[in-house]
Amino acid sequence: MKPKFICRSPGKKSVKIIQRDSKVISPSLTREYSFVFKRSKGCYIWDVDGRKYLDFSASVAVMGAGHTNPVVSKAIAAQSRLGYHCGFSDFYAELPVQFVEQLVTFLPKHLNTAFLSNSGTEAIEAAYKLARWHTNKKWAVAFKPAFHGRTMGSLSLTNSKAVHKNRFGPFMPVKHAPYPYCYRCPSGKDKHNTCSNLYLSELEKIMRQCKDNLAAVFLEPIAGEGGYIVPPKGFVKGVRELCDKYDALLCDDEVQAGCYRTGKFLAIENFGVKPDIVSLSKAIGGGIPLGATVANKKIMDWVPGTHANTFGGNLLACAAGIATLKYMRRKRLGENAARMGKLMMKRLHEIKEAHEIVGDVRGLGLMIGVEIVKDKESKRYGIGERNQILCKASEKGLLLLPAGTSTIRICPPLVLTKTQALQGMDILEDAIREVSQ
Repeated sequence: MKPKFICRSPGKKSVKIIQRDSKVISPSLTREYSFVFKRSKGCYIWDVDGRKYLDFSASVAVMGAGHTNPVVSKAIAAQSRLGYHCGFSDFYAELPVQFVEQLVTFLPKHLNTAFLSNSGTEAIEAAYKLARWHTNKKWAVAFKPAFHGRTMGSLSLTNSKAVHKNRFGPFMPVKHAPYPYCYRCPSGKDKHNTCSNLYLSELEKIMRQCKDNLAAVFLEPIAGEGGYIVPPKGFVKGVRELCDKYDALLCDDEVQAGCYRTGKFLAIENFGVKPDIVSLSKAIGGGIPLGATVANKKIMDWVPGTHANTFGGNLLACAAGIATLKYMRRKRLGENAARMGKLMMKRLHEIKEAHEIVGDVRGLGLMIGVEIVKDKESKRYGIGERNQILCKASEKGLLLLPAGTSTIRICPPLVLTKTQALQGMDILEDAIREVSQ
């Protein structure tokens, strides 16, 4: 059986590996391109056939410090000579403590205690369990669209695509409120105050339904998989106020948006809001699986045995995490993300004005969404057009990812240079122009 290629057929070496993949790898994985990774450096990736790509995906927002960062590589190599794993849930070790000590210096002072894990979905699972333990309440509220992971607790919070949840119920006690999507605000207006008030009203109705049994509200400060949707500042502040009003914890999902992607270490800092529990992963380990759930010691009051894991506090991951955090601070990657993001947003708004199929451009720092539509007046989703643009861009040497229904996700490594940013914009506009014709 011949493999079905995404975009055009790749090189001969890639074809052979994709054929082998189809025989032994679970078909549940989503593949956006018929691209087979070989090596990477900085903001570039090469496939097994030797083709070089400018990476505007950061391997799904993971490689914030850049691919094969030499500082991170050196830290991993040094630790590998001492030991890989210590069983941190049953024994003590200094390296995980050092990692958390370093991490909390990046966070608001009230966030001072962490549980370590291996991934974003685990970091969310820990936050969900902690919220229920600490409050001794049953319900949680999340948003639609929202993506918090695919394990059963986090999947209960997720409400992004039907395929994520079909045939997996029943789920944990979670209710969903609409996420503010000002470009498609049902009031017919995209004024931020109007949009914010409308969605806060809907959220409060759902919070009231939980009566006095609401443990937490889970919020992505920028909706990631749902379409890189940036909410109004007033909405995020309003969520905090409603959590205080109904005695619920605000759980901040920073898995994709955190680690300086938006310019601030936590994306929620852009809105002037303090969360009760924060979940981090992706970029925090420099490419090594690492997750962290952080709260105040008074909230993280669960007792021994209530939650643990085997690989949390893994020594290689913590070594990589310490090196990544120090590198991000020393190189001021948050400032670079803000600077490059501003440059790219200016160019993208020019592209939007020039092309009928570009409906909306939104983002903070290097977390940018470009929504593709059939036309600006109807705002009908341009799903086919978006997919064609992704293919055209990849053929020209630029790797992008989709998000939401018809949005192009732009999330390059935070070490991106001005030359690379403008090169990527040129390729993207060329792809948009070709699809528009």
